[in-house]
Amino acid sequence: QVQVVESGGGLVQTGGSLRLSCTASGLTFENYHMGWFRQAPGKEREGVSCITRSGSRTYYAASVKGRFTISRDNNKNTLYLQMNTLKPEDTAVYYCAAKLSRYSDIYWGQGTQVTVSS
Repeated sequence: QVQVVESGGGLVQTGGSLRLSCTASGLTFENYHMGWFRQAPGKEREGVSCITRSGSRTYYAASVKGRFTISRDNNKNTLYLQMNTLKPEDTAVYYCAAKLSRYSDIYWGQGTQVTVSS
């Protein structure tokens, strides 16, 4: 059974930092592309960042580029999102996602709340 679990969310002031973690079990982690998504109240879920299987390529939404850094440790089956210079508009539930290939299903975590106070 595949399990994807996020952690590291919390309340932080504007300009602060948080690091999210995501551990995945029940799958061969190194075979999966991984990503972070977020959903703010009243808004649709949006992609934040993703990383290829080996970690050689990363992609970022324009709104977070230069502030967030995605990384992974395949030995620990863990995905990270380092978030710096946080803004109130970054407030959302952050979800981790695992996807084997282009046409495969996505495994989602339950989400972790990030709140940035102004």
